[in-house]
Amino acid sequence: MKVLLNPITTEKAVRMIEIENKITFCVDRRARKKDIKEEIEKRFKVKVFRINVHILKNKKIAYIRLKKETPAIEIATKLGMI
Repeated sequence: MKVLLNPITTEKAVRMIEIENKITFCVDRRARKKDIKEEIEKRFKVKVFRINVHILKNKKIAYIRLKKETPAIEIATKLGMI
């Protein structure tokens, strides 16, 4: 199962990266918070502080807040979001 499907690059998502140190991904509907956390930490070598999920129109959106020592803007730059 592929947990992370694609990053969300709306204006709101970019603002959350800059202000709240959160990165937003569209994830698999079957993925649990634990699966998402493990995938993010393994793939990007960062520490996750908290994950909130939201289901909207048959899509599962994960709001991943990173710890202060790992800025979300670095991940966004690697993914080409900014």
